[in-house]
Amino acid sequence: MSAHLPPPAAILWDWDNTLVDAWRGVQAGMNAALRAFGMPEWSLEEVRARARLSLRDAFPAIFGAEWERARDAFYAEVRARHLELVTPLAGTEAALRAARPWPLGVVSNKQGPILRAEAGHLGWSGFFAALVGAGDAEADKPHPAPIFMALRQLGVAPGPAVWFVGDTGVDMEAARAAGCTAILIGDAAHDGGVAALAPDAAFADGHILARHLRGLAKPPPLA
Repeated sequence: MSAHLPPPAAILWDWDNTLVDAWRGVQAGMNAALRAFGMPEWSLEEVRARARLSLRDAFPAIFGAEWERARDAFYAEVRARHLELVTPLAGTEAALRAARPWPLGVVSNKQGPILRAEAGHLGWSGFFAALVGAGDAEADKPHPAPIFMALRQLGVAPGPAVWFVGDTGVDMEAARAAGCTAILIGDAAHDGGVAALAPDAAFADGHILARHLRGLAKPPPLA
């Protein structure tokens, strides 16, 4: 699903479970919120299956009118532990280094300050000219507003020449809403599988994406 992609004008990336493994941090925060409401905790498998939307979009349906109390419990736990729990996914650094010929940004449903702290902790801030998280724009993914915000920071117009790389249907939906090319990384087993998400292209992992990007970045042969 990747052979006929033209070179991008810019590449935007989702963060959690696209570039980093963040499931344990999300689980810790979610279970702190659930405990605060006397609700059963979620297993890691439940977190993988149910964590999609940003907190401000997801929590009112779970916790009702007092969702902001759950939000506070979630973020207190995440802020205490997220840097110790965040780890790069296999192939991430290779993909980011291969992508350096193009403007790069991140659009995440993780809260903006937490996203930027994690990028700094991993030494990756220099890869990105835009790091847009939940709450930074007027709406979060799948709304296109944060993608448009990131592209303004990059100085790149929205359109099919922009790749949006993510691991969920929310990412694919956001890419399409912004008029960008939807690129799936991973097998999307936690979100219905590749066929269900119908991306414009799919790569099994960061190593394979890196090889594709290195091929695109090669100078044309001499005549």
